[in-house]
Amino acid sequence: MRRDIFQAIADPTRRAILALIALQAMTPNAIAENFNTTRQAVSKHLRILTECKLVKQEQQGREIYYSLEIEKMKEFDKWLDQYRKIWETRFSQLEELLSKMQSSKLKSKKK
Repeated sequence: MRRDIFQAIADPTRRAILALIALQAMTPNAIAENFNTTRQAVSKHLRILTECKLVKQEQQGREIYYSLEIEKMKEFDKWLDQYRKIWETRFSQLEELLSKMQSSKLKSKKK
């Protein structure tokens, strides 16, 4: 089953894993210590994140370390940015409207 980035980040545990490994590369056992779940469940989440190329694996001796795949996150952020700009514009327009309404309300009270 091919998963996409949106399915991967839809799960709160996977988002928490991404936040955790954004700070430093970690082994599955170290990651699992931060969650109230089994090591196997964490491994499943890591497999999904790896399939979506949000994390990368690096073998160091007998351990596998997982770290955030920055380039993939940049790709996602670029896509998300178009919507961020739309919402920022809308919030600015709303702020202007509310300011005008507040000014109008104050003027009518003074009369």
